[in-house]
Amino acid sequence: MGMKKVWFITGASKGLGLSLVNQLLKAGQSVAATSRNIDELKKAVNTDTGKFLPLAVNLADEQSVEDAIKATIAKFERIDVVINNAGYGIGGSIEELTDAETRNSFDVNVFGTLNVIRKASPYLRAQRSGHIINIASIAGIAGATGWAVYAAAKSAVIALSEVSAEDLKEFGVKVTVVAPGAFRTSFLTTDSLILAANPIAEYEEVRAVHSKYLKMDGQQVGDPEKAAAAMISLASMPNPPVNLLLGNDAFQRANSKIEALTKEFKDWKAITISTDFDN
Repeated sequence: MGMKKVWFITGASKGLGLSLVNQLLKAGQSVAATSRNIDELKKAVNTDTGKFLPLAVNLADEQSVEDAIKATIAKFERIDVVINNAGYGIGGSIEELTDAETRNSFDVNVFGTLNVIRKASPYLRAQRSGHIINIASIAGIAGATGWAVYAAAKSAVIALSEVSAEDLKEFGVKVTVVAPGAFRTSFLTTDSLILAANPIAEYEEVRAVHSKYLKMDGQQVGDPEKAAAAMISLASMPNPPVNLLLGNDAFQRANSKIEALTKEFKDWKAITISTDFDN
C-alpha cells in the first residue's frame, strides 16, 4: 500500500465505505470516517485503535462537514486522501418523485460531495498534495429506466470531478471519479435505496425495472472487498486515472453508451453543423 497516509471517508458504516475502512486500518493507515449514526459506525468497525476517528456528520450541512475536517486535522495533522463514498439510490420517474425526495437525494449525493471537497481543498492545496476520490455510479454514464434522479445526481458527481481534476492539478492534488457497477453490498436494501413514495400506476415499465433490480440483491457480481482494494491502490499511483470503471457490467454499459452516442452524433451531423455562420 506504500507510505502511511491519512484518509477521510464518508458513508463508512456499511458497504464499500466499511470495506475501505477495515482494509485501511488493517494496513496500519490512519482513518477518519463519517456516518450519520456514529454508534452504528463504531459498532461496524469495532476497534479502539488510535488510528481510527469516527465522526457523526450531516454531509448536507456545511458547518458539520467543516467541523469533521477540522477534527481530522486536529487528530492526524493532515489529510492525504478524501473518499466521497456516501450516497444512496433513488428510484422513480421524475413525475413520481416529489421535490423533497429529489432535493434530499441531491443533498447527499451531490451537495455532500461538494461540501467535503470545499472544506478539504484548502488543506490539500496548502500541502501541495492529496487525492480526492469521488464514488459515482455507472448510472451516471449510462442510466437505466426508472432511475432518472439517481442518474442525474451521479452524472453531476462525474462532471464536477472531471473539472475539479483540472482545477486542482496545479497544486499537486489529484482527483478520480469511480463509476462502479453492481456490487454485493446493502445498496439494494431499504437502508440505501428509496423508491418513490407515491408511485403512479401507469409507469408499468418503471415498476418492472425496479422489481428486476430488487431481485438482484445478494446476487450482484461485484465483490466489494476487491472494489475497496482497487480504490485504495489509486492513492499510491503517480498518475491515477480521472475516470475509473469498476466491474465488468460497468465496462459493458459504458462502452455501449459510447457506441450509441457516437452513432447518434454521426447520424445527426448535418443538423449539428448547419447552425454555424456561413463563411
